[in-house]
Amino acid sequence: MCTAITYNTKDHYFGRSLDYEFSYHETVTITPRNYPFQFRCGKNIGKHYALIGMAYVSDNYPLYYDAVNEKGLGMAGLNFPGNAFYHEMQEGKDNVAPFEFIPWILSQCSNVSEAKALLNNMNIVAINFSEQLPASPLHWIISDKEQSITVESVKEGLKIYDNPVGILTNNPTFDRQMFNLNNYMSLSPDQPVNHFSDKLHFDIYSRGMGALGLPGDLSSASRFVKATFTKMNSLSGDSESESISQFFHILGSVEQQRGCVHLGDGKYEITIYSSCVNMDKGIYYYTTYENSQITGVDMYKEDLEGSTLVNYDLVKGQHILMQNE
Repeated sequence: MCTAITYNTKDHYFGRSLDYEFSYHETVTITPRNYPFQFRCGKNIGKHYALIGMAYVSDNYPLYYDAVNEKGLGMAGLNFPGNAFYHEMQEGKDNVAPFEFIPWILSQCSNVSEAKALLNNMNIVAINFSEQLPASPLHWIISDKEQSITVESVKEGLKIYDNPVGILTNNPTFDRQMFNLNNYMSLSPDQPVNHFSDKLHFDIYSRGMGALGLPGDLSSASRFVKATFTKMNSLSGDSESESISQFFHILGSVEQQRGCVHLGDGKYEITIYSSCVNMDKGIYYYTTYENSQITGVDMYKEDLEGSTLVNYDLVKGQHILMQNE
């Protein structure tokens, strides 16, 4: 499963964690402005906004998990099993395959409002990338510097929700995730006040008791609550270092450690990578499960007028600084 978040200080940040049991050898991938996007059911786009994000590249096509374009619009697809439903092609609609959805939006739109306009005529169709890579059941968060939306393709059609918290996890549907937050409105970063009874005295025996009842398990519904509480109460300085450090701490509140989510047959879900993109500067930062050092790739240090994908393999080995060598 996965968690995606937004965070604003002086600059604006967007990113996610990918929680899964194995990796597809994904890379930080930059798509320059003249890479030819060829869509299965519609027009091809030759000239477009440049993108940077995490992708598995197959047959020279970037299958993006998450990405941000040069205008500061970000998008991520998260697992949505049992609820995601892709439709047959519809005449008069923009028919887009699930694996094309991120480049379809980010290549053409500079903000969420423009994305909403495209979504009004969009139909996500049941097309696999290949026989070896069937369509994943996904829903998506789309964010610019001011707002976020959640997009879900379900049996009833395409649902578009305003996302005031700038958070997305997995199941259940987004409207139910937001409603569930009502159950936690009494939580606070402050120490609790006794509302139980004025006839009893209670001891505040630990710091952090104002958040008693905050979920700590790794289910998607609990991660949504935990990430939202952490993000909405999060404070940091506005320097780049302080901002990205805080961003990774927010994601770290819901990270998955090997051994805690057993999938059977000796397989365990882990946080394969976590990402944080500076949407203003086009810098993609990431950590991996084995490497907690933050690594960055700056899209503007590449030739964005090119037509060839640029890929950077993930730095996965742990980097440790020994101070007394």
